[in-house]
Amino acid sequence: MTVDVLYFAWVRERIGLPKEKVETDAPTVAVLVEELKAREDRYAAAFADLSALRVAVDQELTDFDAPLDGVREVAFFPPMTGG
Repeated sequence: MTVDVLYFAWVRERIGLPKEKVETDAPTVAVLVEELKAREDRYAAAFADLSALRVAVDQELTDFDAPLDGVREVAFFPPMTGG
Protein backbone atom coordinates (compact mmCIF):
# COMPACT_ATOMS: atom_id res chain seq x y z
CA MET A 1 0.00 0.00 0.00
CA THR A 2 1.03 3.60 -0.49
CA VAL A 3 0.82 5.90 2.52
CA ASP A 4 1.38 9.65 2.71
CA VAL A 5 3.89 10.25 5.51
CA LEU A 6 4.08 13.77 6.94
CA TYR A 7 6.87 15.16 9.12
CA PHE A 8 6.54 18.24 11.33
CA ALA A 9 8.89 20.54 13.29
CA TRP A 10 12.31 19.04 14.10
CA VAL A 11 11.31 15.70 12.57
CA ARG A 12 10.96 17.46 9.21
CA GLU A 13 14.27 19.26 9.77
CA ARG A 14 16.17 16.03 10.48
CA ILE A 15 14.66 14.14 7.56
CA GLY A 16 14.75 17.10 5.19
CA LEU A 17 11.25 16.56 3.79
CA PRO A 18 7.81 17.82 4.82
CA LYS A 19 6.09 14.75 3.35
CA GLU A 20 6.56 11.78 1.07
CA LYS A 21 4.68 8.83 -0.35
CA VAL A 22 5.90 5.55 1.10
CA GLU A 23 5.21 2.10 -0.29
CA THR A 24 4.90 -0.31 2.65
CA ASP A 25 3.39 -3.57 3.79
CA ALA A 26 3.93 -2.63 7.45
CA PRO A 27 1.07 -3.85 9.64
CA THR A 28 1.60 -1.13 12.29
CA VAL A 29 3.09 2.33 12.69
CA ALA A 30 5.98 0.81 14.69
CA VAL A 31 6.94 -1.46 11.78
CA LEU A 32 6.70 1.49 9.37
CA VAL A 33 9.08 3.42 11.64
CA GLU A 34 11.55 0.52 11.55
CA GLU A 35 11.37 0.49 7.74
CA LEU A 36 12.01 4.24 7.63
CA LYS A 37 14.91 4.02 10.11
CA ALA A 38 16.56 1.39 7.90
CA ARG A 39 16.52 3.75 4.87
CA GLU A 40 19.18 6.27 5.85
CA ASP A 41 20.91 7.78 8.87
CA ARG A 42 18.70 10.88 8.75
CA TYR A 43 15.60 8.73 9.35
CA ALA A 44 17.37 6.79 12.09
CA ALA A 45 18.25 10.10 13.78
CA ALA A 46 14.70 11.42 13.53
CA PHE A 47 13.19 8.24 14.99
CA ALA A 48 15.93 7.46 17.53
CA ASP A 49 13.74 8.30 20.54
CA LEU A 50 10.09 7.43 19.95
CA SER A 51 9.16 8.74 23.39
CA ALA A 52 9.92 12.22 21.98
CA LEU A 53 7.42 11.74 19.14
CA ARG A 54 3.69 11.62 18.64
CA VAL A 55 1.89 10.02 15.74
CA ALA A 56 -1.43 10.61 14.01
CA VAL A 57 -3.06 8.16 11.62
CA ASP A 58 -5.56 9.70 9.21
CA GLN A 59 -5.46 12.85 11.38
CA GLU A 60 -6.28 11.08 14.65
CA LEU A 61 -3.75 10.86 17.48
CA THR A 62 -2.80 7.27 18.20
CA ASP A 63 0.12 5.17 19.38
CA PHE A 64 2.88 3.36 17.55
CA ASP A 65 1.04 0.03 17.78
CA ALA A 66 -1.81 1.38 15.63
CA PRO A 67 -2.66 -0.77 12.59
CA LEU A 68 -2.04 0.63 9.12
CA ASP A 69 -4.59 -1.42 7.20
CA GLY A 70 -6.53 0.99 5.00
CA VAL A 71 -4.67 4.04 6.28
CA ARG A 72 -3.98 6.91 3.87
CA GLU A 73 -1.84 9.24 6.03
CA VAL A 74 0.62 8.95 8.91
CA ALA A 75 2.04 12.10 10.55
CA PHE A 76 4.97 12.34 12.96
CA PHE A 77 5.58 15.34 15.22
CA PRO A 78 6.98 16.28 18.62
CA PRO A 79 4.61 16.66 21.57
CA MET A 80 2.71 19.92 21.49
CA THR A 81 2.51 22.30 24.40
CA GLY A 82 -0.27 24.74 24.96
CA GLY A 83 -0.51 28.05 26.65
